Amino acid sequence: MNAILIKLFATALTLSQVTTRPDAIRTQFDPAKDGPAVVQLLRDGCAHMRKAFDIEDINLDDLISTAMEDPKAVAGESKLLHGLDIAELNTSYKQFCKGENPANSPFEARAVIEFYNKAVTDLPDANALKALRLPGATTILDGRGQRFSETFEPNGRRVAVPIGEVPPLVQKAFIAAEDKRFLTHRGIDERGVIRAFIGNLASPGRPQGGSTITQQVVKNLSVGDDVTYERKIREMIVAARAERVMTKPEILGLYLNGIYLGRGAYGVEMASRSYFGKSVKDLNVAEAALLGGMPKGPNFYNPDRYPDRARERRAYVLTRMKEEGAITEAEMNTALAAPLGLAPLERLRQDAGFHFVDHLTREARTLAGLDSLTAGAYTVRSTLNAGLQEATEGILQESLSRYEASTGRARYEGPEANLADAVRRIEAAGAPPAPEPAPAPTPEPKGKKGSKQAKVVKPAGPKPAWQRALETARLPLYDVHWPAAVVLSTGGQGGVRVGLADGRVASLNPGAARGRLAPFDVVRVKVWESKGAPRADLRIRPQVQGAVVVLENRTGRILAMAGGFSYPLSQLNRVTQSVRQPGSTLKPLTYLAALNAGLQPNTLVMDARVTLPPIGGVGDSWSPKNYEGGGGSGPVTLRRGLEHSKNLVTAQLLRGGIAEKAPASLSKVCDIALEAQLYAECERYYPFVLGAQPVRMIDLATFYAAVANEGERPSPYGLESVTQGDKVLYQHADRPLARIGSADRVAFYQLKSLLQGVTQRGTAAALARFSPYVAGKTGTSEDENDAWFSGFTNEITIVAWVGYDNADGRRRTLGRGQTGGHLSVPIFSQVLQAAWANGVAKSPLSGPSPEAKRLIADEPIDLRSGSRVAGGGFMEHFRLSVDGRLAETRFKLVPQEQIYAMRPDSEQDGDAIEGGLPGENPGRMPDEAPDADRYDPFGALFGRPEPRPYARRAQPVPAPEPYWPGARSRSPFGDEDEGIRRPRRRDPDYPFGDDPNY
Repeated sequence: MNAILIKLFATALTLSQVTTRPDAIRTQFDPAKDGPAVVQLLRDGCAHMRKAFDIEDINLDDLISTAMEDPKAVAGESKLLHGLDIAELNTSYKQFCKGENPANSPFEARAVIEFYNKAVTDLPDANALKALRLPGATTILDGRGQRFSETFEPNGRRVAVPIGEVPPLVQKAFIAAEDKRFLTHRGIDERGVIRAFIGNLASPGRPQGGSTITQQVVKNLSVGDDVTYERKIREMIVAARAERVMTKPEILGLYLNGIYLGRGAYGVEMASRSYFGKSVKDLNVAEAALLGGMPKGPNFYNPDRYPDRARERRAYVLTRMKEEGAITEAEMNTALAAPLGLAPLERLRQDAGFHFVDHLTREARTLAGLDSLTAGAYTVRSTLNAGLQEATEGILQESLSRYEASTGRARYEGPEANLADAVRRIEAAGAPPAPEPAPAPTPEPKGKKGSKQAKVVKPAGPKPAWQRALETARLPLYDVHWPAAVVLSTGGQGGVRVGLADGRVASLNPGAARGRLAPFDVVRVKVWESKGAPRADLRIRPQVQGAVVVLENRTGRILAMAGGFSYPLSQLNRVTQSVRQPGSTLKPLTYLAALNAGLQPNTLVMDARVTLPPIGGVGDSWSPKNYEGGGGSGPVTLRRGLEHSKNLVTAQLLRGGIAEKAPASLSKVCDIALEAQLYAECERYYPFVLGAQPVRMIDLATFYAAVANEGERPSPYGLESVTQGDKVLYQHADRPLARIGSADRVAFYQLKSLLQGVTQRGTAAALARFSPYVAGKTGTSEDENDAWFSGFTNEITIVAWVGYDNADGRRRTLGRGQTGGHLSVPIFSQVLQAAWANGVAKSPLSGPSPEAKRLIADEPIDLRSGSRVAGGGFMEHFRLSVDGRLAETRFKLVPQEQIYAMRPDSEQDGDAIEGGLPGENPGRMPDEAPDADRYDPFGALFGRPEPRPYARRAQPVPAPEPYWPGARSRSPFGDEDEGIRRPRRRDPDYPFGDDPNY
């Protein structure tokens, strides 16, 4: 039996059942026994269909006779019945529709039954449609309430509305255009099927569908839209069953909310907003008719590209509405004369914040109890600063690329795309030839003396094919903030030339891709102006990764979050979903514990080799070393130890600086870490104080925000509210900040002052010009695997990290000297300035709070030695006891006699000390006080009288001015620590899995 005929008979069997006995549709027949039953069903169906032919005034006998005489007169060039013998179709017609029993019948019941049984296996349940909730497009607003992005599933950009909120006028427009008997048929309109079948035979071209609204719902939302006989069979059965379990309004509601209507919009509400900028309930007659005509072909009748087609289709719908009595003739004529009235085409293309939007989805699930932001059409208010977010991503991407280029690690791995085929298609379709390169941009004054801004002069005439191809290209790295360019020439006398999206042509420095570019390759570039002409440098996607988070100190609001170089390359959010060794950025914990124990910032600590015994007598002793190696520089103040990130000083504090014994000191440091929620568990081994235990970036940022707040810890969040229509589903509740009680306000304020010194004179001295506003700490883990900077102003905390992913179990170094001060401080600096440019306040670091101020005295000291001076010097912040007296702790850890014994022999001969403290390299150090060369840095220790006792000062102390304005980013004291190798741990606080090996 002919294969096409088998499929036609199986389809006819389905149609016979759904039209003659919709309540008893059989989905399985016995091939051996049910042949007669199938024949009877086909005959009953044909009799029913002949009545429908009579109603439609179609003479089926004449049609068949014409087909027999000249099949092309009916079928034309249609492929609908390709491979079918028309004579067999005529014989079959006589057998089932005229009651004859021809001897040469091609019909084989077994073959038809077997095909039918297979086609209807595992039919979808029509009841599922009744309970179906369509996915929606959620609108995400930034912190100012401005639209930032949308998130939706594929084919899910919709705002579903109840059918009761869709005006009857709009409902009638769709019914008139798509299914005029919708309210009366039972899922299948046999007359519509016949009309479409005959129309397709007689008029090859755009095929007519013949499907009812119910069938379209089933096709779109249940059985799929593949063009096969099997799908059509399944569609008809499920549609007939849906009519039994659902009401007509329910079916129409699914249809109107589910249908695609162009401009990326699904459903009438989203389409109404997209085309007309208004809700569906506000549409007029002309607008309703335009939408009602779109399901037939949203692309073919696209009013943006084919306005004449759209008007023609609208006129047809208006005519049908008038025929059905939905509108009057006057209303029809008015609508026919109306302009299309389209709102500007808004291409809301999100190109930033993808990691943040993912984070919002997780917060919505955890905090608001929503399974997904795309489960419905919600409005989400976020904390995001949109301008800062985009700037942060651009800064991170540029910094990572520059790092690999500067270290020779950049590897060109090919273009992002090649548009050669697209250009050929455009040119073959009659695209005009490319014009000459654009003339040089004309400089215009920017308003500031000496500064000029290039005015972009677009080339005249039609766009060249390469530019049109670039406009429509879908590039994989859609969130990379370098512009895309098309390679137009690969060398020769003019060098490498690229075309930019605005039509200009620029010369390109190909860098690592030299000799490897092909015509019409799409590459990423950095554009700049040289002598009025555009020039471009190639940008290569780096292998190194990085992350940045910006947190509001007093609220915990996440203002910006860059979770990696590019979201399409890696969806892992390194701000919240991975842990890395923090290195020296964790040292402030130890200093906080020491300050809380009563040490002062001028307390002397030996920067010398130290060995701490095993904890509890188990394991090995611990002997750390400084970043630069060596045996240390002798006694330094607590302040200088942190400013210059001395590992040995940090370790020495465990030996009597916090508690009497090192294990007890470590416990106190761990207590602070746990209360600050840096960790869920603290690994109690000594290298912990140097940052050997991995931490999440978001938790580190929260701790530094707590330092800025004098110990009040915010809870980071990105989700402000979720609403659906007028219903508020979630609203972030403002709560008092949690107090870290393991250290008091005085200790936190003193630590803030020490961290400000890091940016003035220490390992982050590259930030010296910002130091009145900024405090923070650099960090570098073992073998330079991680480079950090964590810093804060009064308003925000910024944490930046650079490193290679190590999910494959291999740790990769950034290279010797690639420290937090070298890599992450510049990122912080640029993000900080971007924050100020995007509305974050810029204010000098505040003095102590009233609670802390009562227990603080400010006195001038020699910055290097920590000794008191009579006037001038550095204004230090000292803790007072409850009786208002200042406890002298300068020699608590290093006895005065020990320091005197370390006095150099040259000093005993009366020569001035120029080499600084014992053990340091000769020469004046960059953080000396201005008059350090003129007096003994150890003051009274070597004969100079002590100044008068400390006097308590009540006034706030302004941020000290930097003593080293030309400071380098690394100091001669040794920059960062070398963390200690430890096995990776399972972090029980990690919310996305129990083994984050990143």
